[in-house]
Amino acid sequence: MLRLGGRRVLLALAVAAAAVMAARLTGWWGPRAGLRLFVPEELSRYRGGPGDPGLYLALLGRVYDVSSGRRHYEPGSHYSGFAGRDASRAFVTGDYSEAGLVDDVSDLSFSEMLTLQSWLSFYEKNYICVGRVVGRFYGEDGLPTPALTHAEAVISKGLKANQQELEEKQTFPPCNAEWSSARGSRLWCSQNSGGVSRDWTGVPRKLYKPGAKEPRCVCVRTTGPPSDQMPDSPTHGNRGDLDHPHLAEYTGCPPLAVTCSFPL
Repeated sequence: MLRLGGRRVLLALAVAAAAVMAARLTGWWGPRAGLRLFVPEELSRYRGGPGDPGLYLALLGRVYDVSSGRRHYEPGSHYSGFAGRDASRAFVTGDYSEAGLVDDVSDLSFSEMLTLQSWLSFYEKNYICVGRVVGRFYGEDGLPTPALTHAEAVISKGLKANQQELEEKQTFPPCNAEWSSARGSRLWCSQNSGGVSRDWTGVPRKLYKPGAKEPRCVCVRTTGPPSDQMPDSPTHGNRGDLDHPHLAEYTGCPPLAVTCSFPL
């Protein structure tokens, strides 16, 4: 069961994971001796066809030898368009046309850049990085360009946003919900609602987030200190998180009811 202490441990692990990933990104993109520099025209020869010198692809300017995954990237295969180029954008968009197989990721969102970072982790784990592409992400000196620095910053912000979302989900797990044409809608809390296992049940509340168009239903602790307050603090009123300023009760639902029903 996840108690207050356990929740803090989980959040600490999330913070540590984000720090490790940030350090890993710095290691991936920082200077590294022995890596070859490719110009795009040279990289385009590495498409795995007859007479080609190899089978390479690039992601965020990093070149990987994907010969061991030849069946996925060789000419005629489903992902052959990625070979011999940096098609970072297509890893997120799924646009495999010539217009989509490009390296411009400047307008991708935090979540999309995190998807790209997941692909980067995949290639780092499964293939050998053999060099870097001179162009959008690396200069002729092999060092990161402002475009790569921007991409790294977006990924780092995305990791922080994910960490904050995890923290919020542990504090305010989503409600269970159902709807039927016969009975209307029902919202309720359980000790595993929202996929968050815990030793308390909570009551349904509307959570209003700055910038969100609509509130969402969350389960709120009704006893103990607020989540942002130490358990031994003498100032709390044993109301859990009920007094959080971004919460509101559901009209027509008793304040401490575990289930809220809204008949048609």
